[in-house]
Amino acid sequence: MSVGRPVLIALDTATDRVHVALVSGAQTRSADLAGGAQASATLLPSLTGLLSDAGLAWADVDAIAFGSGPGAFTGLRTACSAAQGLALGLGKPVISLDTLMLVAEDARLSSPADWVEGDTVWVLQDARMDEMYVAAFNWTAGGWVCLHEAQLWPLTEPLNRWGAGCTEVPQHLAGNGLTAYSGRFEGIAALHLWPDAAPRGRALASLAGQAWAQGRTLDAALALPRYVRDKV
Repeated sequence: MSVGRPVLIALDTATDRVHVALVSGAQTRSADLAGGAQASATLLPSLTGLLSDAGLAWADVDAIAFGSGPGAFTGLRTACSAAQGLALGLGKPVISLDTLMLVAEDARLSSPADWVEGDTVWVLQDARMDEMYVAAFNWTAGGWVCLHEAQLWPLTEPLNRWGAGCTEVPQHLAGNGLTAYSGRFEGIAALHLWPDAAPRGRALASLAGQAWAQGRTLDAALALPRYVRDKV
């Protein structure tokens, strides 16, 4: 096991894209691929390609990180089963990452100068069925702290919470819900909007590395998807 400079594989398939990353010491390689029905077919070859490009083999990997959700049911099961299968085959642990926190981290990494310690971001991801997956995180020197656990919001909730006449002004809003339901955010005076934020490879690499350094690994058998919606 590489304590100081681990080799980590990370993946997220909770959205309509497949995001993968390889962390090898100070180096990060990543890929952004088509999701949906193609996810299962492209996931493992893309990870093998990242290892090959870095001159590494599967035996060099120290842990498998995966975005546990919330997100699309099929995507969550794909990520979890892939992470479990790889980890069990290699005899390595897994790292479970919050997909909404990955979106928050991607927003921060896209423009670090716009963030200061103590900032709060609300992540709003399209959940279909006229709902959004929503969570809030606070940025600290030690990383992200969850302020509001993931939940489902109806499309009316953003305006009810932050619209005209409301005293609360969100600092940062991030996630594809801003684009999917743009009309639901008219009149909300957020300080920063990050509609393109996603659980990209850079965010996977960053949070996987932090989790490894903090010893937050799991036995592969304990890996579970993070479901929020209780109905399909």
